[in-house]
Amino acid sequence: MIEKRREKRLEASLSLQISSLFKQDNVLVNNIDAPIHVINISKGGIGFISASELPLGFYFNASINLGDDDASLYCVVKIIRKEDAGNGETMYGCELVGMAPVLSYIFDNYEKALKEKEKKNK
Repeated sequence: MIEKRREKRLEASLSLQISSLFKQDNVLVNNIDAPIHVINISKGGIGFISASELPLGFYFNASINLGDDDASLYCVVKIIRKEDAGNGETMYGCELVGMAPVLSYIFDNYEKALKEKEKKNK
């Protein structure tokens, strides 16, 4: 299978909480209790699993920390894909919207830390 993604996916184990969703035409869905478990991340997006049903084309604000305190990303995430993951959960694919390219060093540092951790575990 040929990888179509522009950016390399990195394994991640992060938890986030979605409290509200919005759309560009100012449609806002509040009081959502949607815990999510991020399973991978790249410079272009995130993949996560949730038991909550989330609509395609909606956005949410996220604060993602990839290791150290200086590695927090505050970004807007757009839900672009979903599929059944089994066990009553759904797998979502999302893109990071409007993230400054200068922040790509955070992903580079995270990837380097993952490789070092992998070497230690061998």
